[in-house]
Amino acid sequence: MTATIAIARRELGAYFRSPLAYVVIAAFLFVAGYFFAANVIFTRQATVRPLFQTMNTILLLLAPMITMRLLAEEQKTGTIELLLTSPVRDYEVVIGKFLAGLGFFGAMLAVTLYYPFLLFVYGNPDVGGIIGGYLGAILFCGAIVAIGLFASATTSNQIIAAVITFAVLLLLWVIDGLASTFGGRVGDILSYAALYGHFNDMTRGMIDTKDIVYYLTVIAAGLFLTWRAIESRRWR
Repeated sequence: MTATIAIARRELGAYFRSPLAYVVIAAFLFVAGYFFAANVIFTRQATVRPLFQTMNTILLLLAPMITMRLLAEEQKTGTIELLLTSPVRDYEVVIGKFLAGLGFFGAMLAVTLYYPFLLFVYGNPDVGGIIGGYLGAILFCGAIVAIGLFASATTSNQIIAAVITFAVLLLLWVIDGLASTFGGRVGDILSYAALYGHFNDMTRGMIDTKDIVYYLTVIAAGLFLTWRAIESRRWR
């Protein structure tokens, strides 16, 4: 556990030592704030649901940039070999990197807490929707970080890692549209596999076990595949 925390702290520190992190957070805050203000002004409704829907799309686009360096950079510079030969278990490396990526997304989400705070000051927002929205956002971020981490573990090229991450996330984003085409059991499976639908339900305050299980399954699968990818390097 100590090694995991140390790796997470090192990676998170690397994020915030780069000016790019502050540019990304500032841009995210600006775009999210714009849509939040526009919704409140034009609809006169004290709701953050449109904010979460906007955040969902922005986070999806930012995920490849944020996760591409997690393991690809280690492989490119050769520091992955030093990391794997040190007294650190493979799963500690994986979890540490994952927590760092999730921590960065968590910082981005934290700065948006100002928006629901304003709604509480000047209106009467749906508390269930806010709690469900942020819970869904955290789980959604965990899922996209796990996918991006696995993509980063498969290559030493950060650009390739970003492209793989974006391709997988885009597929899981649009797959829901294919559900109505196939229908039946296949359609149900495709609908359940889509990233967006589970998050969208939670923004309504509908915290369903199946949505939580879905995101936890995606996270577990991504971390397991990443662990296997790292473990395979020991046998090369």
